Amino acid sequence: MHKFKIVARKNDQFGVQFVYNAEIMVWSESYTSKSSAQNCIDSIKKNAPDAAVADLTKDEDAKGYRFEIVASKDDQFFVRFVASNGETMVRSETYTSKSSAKNCVESVKKNAPGAPVEDES
Repeated sequence: MHKFKIVARKNDQFGVQFVYNAEIMVWSESYTSKSSAQNCIDSIKKNAPDAAVADLTKDEDAKGYRFEIVASKDDQFFVRFVASNGETMVRSETYTSKSSAKNCVESVKKNAPGAPVEDES
């Protein structure tokens, strides 16, 4: 089952994780308030389904809310979901294949809108 988690971080901060079973698919930066973490979740739920996908390894570009597929320094790939202001909201682990990164994008697009939220902070 897919779900969002609000988790405690260092220095009384909060983070967001999008999880499938026990696997963390994407995670956020740290936020100083729980309401900011909830705003991140609400924005992903609203904007991810219709967001463009830009494969930066092919010099593709997209505007507005978007997923970006990025090459890591060790020839792997990761995904980030970027807000319309250019700020990265969440990012994924690195994957050895680009197809796994694309699967991550499709899973977030499909499953985030209806995913429950658990507060573990």
